[in-house]
Amino acid sequence: MNADARQPQLVLEFQDNRLLPALYGEHDRNLARIEQKLGVSMVSRGNRVSIQGEEGAAATAGAALNELYRRLQRGQSPGLGDVDGAVRMASAADASGGAGDGKGEGEAIRTQKRTIWARSPLQADYVRALREHPLVVALGPAGTGKTYIAVAVAVSMLREGRVDRIILTRPAVEAGERLGFLPGTLEEKVDPYMRPMLDALFDMMPGETVIKRREEGIIEVAPLAYMRGRTLANAFIVLDEAQNTTPIQMKMILTRMGENAHMVVTGDPSQVDLPLGTKSGLVDAMEILRGIDDVGVIEFSHVDVVRHALVTRIVKAYGARDLDLLGDSS
Repeated sequence: MNADARQPQLVLEFQDNRLLPALYGEHDRNLARIEQKLGVSMVSRGNRVSIQGEEGAAATAGAALNELYRRLQRGQSPGLGDVDGAVRMASAADASGGAGDGKGEGEAIRTQKRTIWARSPLQADYVRALREHPLVVALGPAGTGKTYIAVAVAVSMLREGRVDRIILTRPAVEAGERLGFLPGTLEEKVDPYMRPMLDALFDMMPGETVIKRREEGIIEVAPLAYMRGRTLANAFIVLDEAQNTTPIQMKMILTRMGENAHMVVTGDPSQVDLPLGTKSGLVDAMEILRGIDDVGVIEFSHVDVVRHALVTRIVKAYGARDLDLLGDSS
């Protein structure tokens, strides 16, 4: 983009030329992404990048680029999503008066295949909550990383020996009793409904490791109904799509926590698929759990969506429509 020549210029210099192709991106696409997000102009010449724009925006762009460079020094190659995340984190640090450099480093999640970084300030809060509280409830729309980050922290804790197993569960509301009529083993019947969590697992662990751990019972993927009557100790439990539990089911799973158990409950209260008139167990639980010590609550909104930029606009548009409908009915 063309910036006003009178605007201040910031020049960054990077020492390791080998990292520059990944830092700048193919055809400088990472620099173009930062330009688009912050309204600055960035020009690379060798190991130097000049940034021109409003002082605050230029400083934020520099902080984001420096963070991406540090990640490359640690062996992590950034994609466009990581670029967006670095810009979000730097922007938030600038707004709060922070330095904007390395803010998300403590919230990095190291798994066997990759390191996952918080891509927004609230995601960083979420990672901290998962590490500090035995029970965390994460609410919000699709695309905010609720389930993905929960599975990543579970894999990280298993890798560190902090838990002995991972349990992934969700209510099979769409299947109902038809589950029993599907062909195949329980695993073959259940896996389609658990696909989002399984996809996250395969993102973070080699495929053969996932298969082996499931055979050994170290990773368990099962419908919520199979949790009844159990005590889940030394485990990291992820309850996904919790808005589709009933209050009785929610109480059941919350009371399964045994010694050294960590549990995260994720869901979107605006996407309840229960029969009309049935209260969501997630909504019911939030009325009861708020204010209880050692329960972390993270509430995402459309501004925290970290998927394609269009997803943010879609979620926001649906939310506005729903508010209009509520206004018309009152």
